[in-house]
Amino acid sequence: MYYYVKSKDELLAKLVTEVTDGPLDELGGLVARTDLDPVQKLRGIVEIVVGRRVTQPERFRLLIRSEAELPAELTAAYDESRKAVLKTIAGVLDEGIHAGRFRPVESRVAALGVLGMCNWVAWWFHPGGRDSPEAVIDQLAEMAVGALQRADGHVPEGEGPAAAVKMLRQDIDHLERILDL
Repeated sequence: MYYYVKSKDELLAKLVTEVTDGPLDELGGLVARTDLDPVQKLRGIVEIVVGRRVTQPERFRLLIRSEAELPAELTAAYDESRKAVLKTIAGVLDEGIHAGRFRPVESRVAALGVLGMCNWVAWWFHPGGRDSPEAVIDQLAEMAVGALQRADGHVPEGEGPAAAVKMLRQDIDHLERILDL
């Protein structure tokens, strides 16, 4: 092994780069596409992240388990990459909120939820098991979109004044986000 890498630190550096910068580059390319709407971009984000977790779960788990042992410069690079991934996802969610495609939610919290759902796959998915990678990716992409997308027809949830007030609050939140109030 030391023929290919000189030290454990070099191996960890390659792991950090592969696990964090690889998806970040893919996410950047996806988000830059002007032919996709926020819903399609969110689906694409889930496809990229979950796709990596189902094909390389061991690498992701190893990195998570090695976080405390990373040298300071690697920790800094790793943290910056993680923040950039989170910011990229939150940006797509903000785009969808401003476009009225997603419910008015706190985009950072929603991005953390989407990312957590995607990353957890590395612990429970087993290649060759009951579920195919494609089925898992499709289902999680649908779940992410379904959790954030506005309901069709924009109707109140339930009946009565409380349901109407809730819907109005969502619309006011959306309007305030658009107007940057």
